[in-house]
Amino acid sequence: MQVPLLRLQCGVNSYEWGKKGSESAAARFAAATPSERLSIEADKPYAELWMGTHPSNPSKELITGRTLLDLFADNRALLSGTVAAKYGDKLPFLFKVLSINKALSIQAHPNKRLAEQLHARDPKNYPDDNHKPEMAIAITPFEGLCGFRPLAEIAHFLETVQPLRQLVGEDNAKGLVNAAKTEDDKDGGKAALKKAFGGLMSSSAEDVAQHVPKLVELANSEGSEFAGSGVASTSGATLSELVVRLHGQFGQDIGLFVLFFLNFVRLQPGEALFLVADDIHAYVSGDIMECMAASDNVVRAGLTPKFKDVTTLVDMLTYNYAPIEEQKMAPTEYPYATLNRTAYSSGSAVVLYDPPIDEFAVVRTLLRGEGAKATFEPIEGPSIVICTSGRGKISVGPTKQDMSEGHVFFVGSAAECVLESAVGGEEEFTTFKAFCEVDDSSDKQRL
Repeated sequence: MQVPLLRLQCGVNSYEWGKKGSESAAARFAAATPSERLSIEADKPYAELWMGTHPSNPSKELITGRTLLDLFADNRALLSGTVAAKYGDKLPFLFKVLSINKALSIQAHPNKRLAEQLHARDPKNYPDDNHKPEMAIAITPFEGLCGFRPLAEIAHFLETVQPLRQLVGEDNAKGLVNAAKTEDDKDGGKAALKKAFGGLMSSSAEDVAQHVPKLVELANSEGSEFAGSGVASTSGATLSELVVRLHGQFGQDIGLFVLFFLNFVRLQPGEALFLVADDIHAYVSGDIMECMAASDNVVRAGLTPKFKDVTTLVDMLTYNYAPIEEQKMAPTEYPYATLNRTAYSSGSAVVLYDPPIDEFAVVRTLLRGEGAKATFEPIEGPSIVICTSGRGKISVGPTKQDMSEGHVFFVGSAAECVLESAVGGEEEFTTFKAFCEVDDSSDKQRL
């Protein structure tokens, strides 16, 4: 049987933090689907485009309207026998486009065991029993908070931002400052970090409300000199602007203090982060491709009006700390795609983002110039491909379809897939392909 190439209809979620109207990539991409075409409202926020089988917003085959889950139930070969045997009749990953205008909550995602416990205890707030490691790849300039800063940076802020030190507590602050001086004692550093962070997070709403105005006043009055002129990774000017901006978005929220514990990062298109289970993070602004294990579990503790579970968050975190450069994910050349001569001469590229988990990897393909082509070898597993800019064609065997911004396709297992830039296309033809292969060795399976 011919392995199909299926155009998908994917749903968009409207959350308050999303970009409004056509500024939202998630909205523009959703509106590109001709069936049930989305009419974008200029003042409505559009946050997330979901691509996958998660029941909260399942993708559908465009022509028939059947969900991918229904299609997989009828034909497990679409997933491959190995993927279906391990993960069942569903995609093991959830692929998203996020368009962020207002910061998302400070959060972490539970590991598999904790996810099962939280789901059993509180299924309303923890709807899945699965872990949720995730990867973010920027498609526009992006800002975020990711992982704990080096202890020396946090110690600097505890000594230069008095409202922060007062909420953390004097004993906890001294403990972290002392731990920062002993770089080779990682366990001691983690213990001191947990105490300091736990002290901050246990602050009462009244104490937070008392100290936020003091923090904002310092940010406004000191400007570039704020927080002792900042640290090497984050200037005082950046910190002061961030405090004022987040205060405007969330008011008297403890998240304004948490940001001094976390790495602040700016990504350019194509740069990426991988967020392991039990690590703290928050997205601040920009458009990203996000791929994760198929779960919707979030433990929140700040910058949100939603349910917060501070005790669980403080207890679950790894308390690993490192410079942000160590937490970025550098793509590598994808060895199982062949570029034609036009693509080679025009500087086209196919790169792989391959996190250390089984559920997913992502390939970014950028084709420049007319007729630039990338041919992907068959893989033993399913793929979802989305175009984020430009125009071209996608083909599997004799089936060929036009592809432009927002078009999403499912590619079944064992299919050779070809991407080709359009004749007369002036913009770079850019696509992202999420896929899964079950592999017990260090190399991806090839057919």
